Amino acid sequence: MARIISIFNQKGGVGKTTTSCSIGSYLAAMGKYVLLVDLDPQANATSGLGVKLEDDHVNLYHTLVAGEEPEAIIRKSGIFGFDILPSAASLAGATVELVDMEEREFKLKNALNKIRTNYDYILIDSPPSLGLLTINGLAVAEQVIIPVQCEYYALEGLTQLFKTIDLVRTSLNPRLQILGVLLTMYDKRNKLANEIVAEVKKNFPGHVFETIIPRSVSLAEAPGFGKTILQFDEKSKGAQAYKELAEEILRLA
Repeated sequence: MARIISIFNQKGGVGKTTTSCSIGSYLAAMGKYVLLVDLDPQANATSGLGVKLEDDHVNLYHTLVAGEEPEAIIRKSGIFGFDILPSAASLAGATVELVDMEEREFKLKNALNKIRTNYDYILIDSPPSLGLLTINGLAVAEQVIIPVQCEYYALEGLTQLFKTIDLVRTSLNPRLQILGVLLTMYDKRNKLANEIVAEVKKNFPGHVFETIIPRSVSLAEAPGFGKTILQFDEKSKGAQAYKELAEEILRLA
């Protein structure tokens, strides 16, 4: 039975998709069967794994709205044991169409329950907003990873995120736990970045991953080639950091 982990932050540009694809690739390389659910209509995780959907190919939208079987939609990545439930621009329409449906917050949960036993880990790459898609991702997850950029507003946003997760726990998913806050885009030469790291660890003790993800040109370039950092440049600092993060997640299991 898969552990379901949502990678979540209402803010864009913090490294959610990079984190989702990178963790998935390293967990698969370590012998785990992993499914990445691309819950973002921008479909960056889908293209970042080199999966190109034709316009008429069914995607996550058809599972959530039309009840299409998830197994019919899943695609293989270029890494053994690492699959993706792909997204496309049409998924944006689900936000509107789900509104009037019964159990609208649990559409993803109902779909993933059909395939949970096929995987060790299911990772959910959430969109950068708190709409119905993101709520679906939090309603099914057992744990949340919160990527946070090492910048000035990080602490402010984190407090709000913790409140949101508490709200979801109270109203929809009592099992939801925070696996960890992940500090991303860290530059050790930057004084502010070091202060942010110290402040986050001080304010959220026991909730912050030991692994910190550095700024890395390779991490930024890899998706453009439809590759994960493991495939693109496994000797880079970014790759090493995500490998350490995957190991840390396995230890926390």
